[in-house]
Amino acid sequence: MPDLKHLARSLFAETLAGISIPDTMRRKLRREDSRIRCAGSVINLREFDSLRVVAYGKATHAMLEGLAAVLGPHFPFTGVASAPVAPPRPLPGMRYFTGGHPLPNEDSLAAAREILALLAGCDERTLIFFLLTGGGSALVEQLLVPGSTLDDIQSLHRALVTCGAPIDSMNAVRKHLSAVKGGRLAAAAPHAMKLSYGVSDVPPGRESALASGPSIPDPTTREDAARVIKQFALEEKFPPRLREWLAQNSLPETPKDGDPIFALSHFELLLGMEDLFAAARSAASAAGCVVACDNSTDDWPVRDAAAHLLDQLEKLRAAHPGRLVALIADGEVSCPVTGPGSGGRNAAFVLACVEQLAGRHAAVLSAGTDGIDGNSPAAGALADGQTLARARAAQLDPVGYFLRSDAHTFFARLGDSILTGPTGNNLRDLRILLAAG
Repeated sequence: MPDLKHLARSLFAETLAGISIPDTMRRKLRREDSRIRCAGSVINLREFDSLRVVAYGKATHAMLEGLAAVLGPHFPFTGVASAPVAPPRPLPGMRYFTGGHPLPNEDSLAAAREILALLAGCDERTLIFFLLTGGGSALVEQLLVPGSTLDDIQSLHRALVTCGAPIDSMNAVRKHLSAVKGGRLAAAAPHAMKLSYGVSDVPPGRESALASGPSIPDPTTREDAARVIKQFALEEKFPPRLREWLAQNSLPETPKDGDPIFALSHFELLLGMEDLFAAARSAASAAGCVVACDNSTDDWPVRDAAAHLLDQLEKLRAAHPGRLVALIADGEVSCPVTGPGSGGRNAAFVLACVEQLAGRHAAVLSAGTDGIDGNSPAAGALADGQTLARARAAQLDPVGYFLRSDAHTFFARLGDSILTGPTGNNLRDLRILLAAG
């Protein structure tokens, strides 16, 4: 019988290799002499005097590497990048900032200033590449409120992430208070050609949430933002400078679809949920698995998601007796922090599966494609039918660790953490559930 935990680890590694950002950019941009593609349009690089790049998010460095490979030495570019870590190989002409995540830091503010200055110098002979990935909302920030400090910005971000509002509602507020979100970077260079490429950690159809949509039209309105502020009593949690500004000013509207500033703009999603599924399905099929995909548990409570996916796995196994089966799922489950432990939603998901897996020839892996799971050093964790017995032998109580939000410690003590380090990518969380008849 196959070692399902070992197979799950292998499938995760193969999936990460299958969603290489530089390889994807080389394939999708497809430069032919001086022409490249974006969203079905063909752009002639020789029609522009200068190429500028604005890149930010968790996968910034991989995207810059890919763009440099596509353009080659004949089409040099300059620009600004902000990422959570320093670049492994800095590119000439790029100015780098190590922005804060999940809270903005001084480099987040400095990057915003530098980007706005860069865009102010762009005209109709400039081609701007926006390279956007998840995490960008905190890595570049500047409020519309004059004189805003880092303390003001961090207080605003804390108020939003702790208010209990859905992420779409939080983004509506962020965009309407920011000088760099909700299409406002496109507005900062209205006459330039703008090509935006995204690697998305948000559900399909919600690309304006990616890094808070700095270069594309914003579907949310100032009425949406005002309603969220009122519904979640946010104004009283805002810093004094922001409250005073709101008392004297109505929220300015963000640029919408049809605005002339987007006449020279194109957006293409380079990697998203379907690409993640395709890479995982390919790896599992090559390993001899019968494969099914399920993305129905996005935003579900973690225990409900675990119960549902394990039930789907059992149905898949029963429908294919004697075969190795794989259920592939993605997305982000809801996992409130209830204790001071170490871990994130991925390890918590696997921990929620441990008791139901007991004695079964099955395994579950859940990990972040960015290599980061909550406040832990791991990407996630995995378990199989022997995990509960091994935990009891080591006097580890899965229920207690779950209640303390300490899932990473539980799996680290069993040697079942997934440790990749930062991957340079940032698609969605991936769950691989395996069973054999």
